[in-house]
Amino acid sequence: MSLYRRPLPEDQIPLSSSAGRRLFGEAMEAGGMESFFPLIEHFHTQAEPSYCGPGSLVMALNALHIDPQRTWKGPWRWFHEEMLDCCKPLEKIRAEGISLPEMICLARCNGVEAVGHFAEESDAAALSADIWRCARSGGAEVLIAGYARKALGQTGDGHFSPIGGVHPDGQVLVLDVARFKYPPHWLRLEALFGAMSAADPATGRSRGWMCLRPMAELPVPGRSCSG
Repeated sequence: MSLYRRPLPEDQIPLSSSAGRRLFGEAMEAGGMESFFPLIEHFHTQAEPSYCGPGSLVMALNALHIDPQRTWKGPWRWFHEEMLDCCKPLEKIRAEGISLPEMICLARCNGVEAVGHFAEESDAAALSADIWRCARSGGAEVLIAGYARKALGQTGDGHFSPIGGVHPDGQVLVLDVARFKYPPHWLRLEALFGAMSAADPATGRSRGWMCLRPMAELPVPGRSCSG
């Protein structure tokens, strides 16, 4: 049986709804949407069902204006998932997904400083501070969240997506890269942190988030990645 999208749980608000647009306007007035525009220019749908991690990273790398230093097609240099073939082979990501430590390695190999945080070693206040800082950075920094969909009442389980903004009342905007499944949506920051606290079977640790910013000096293309 084929599937076409899923309804969001009632406590999560589609960006395009009247309530979602109201939250967007209020968040803009509060300065919580400054990084939304660089991200939305590069909004990307993951190319494979298990490519939420690479898809999120492609969106972040392009929004941060990182030069991949190698061609995509023709003369153009541009990030695509198929170019992120280091740290963990794409065939393995396609089969089993990717963990937060592997995402951090992949980000660093492609030109960004990546600072990761496991939920089990942090708290919702730290997540809020990082989201606000990235949201106010004007595109200089991007936050990618890793969380368990099940904990939010969504279908599926482990997932990554960039955070596009934050509202003063604690709602955060998830720019879900699985656009075939869920639209961009608002949800409570506390709920997101709770979904990050769920264990990842691949690591035995909680999930979490990572903050990305351009490196002062780009890595050499093709160098080995140690993470």
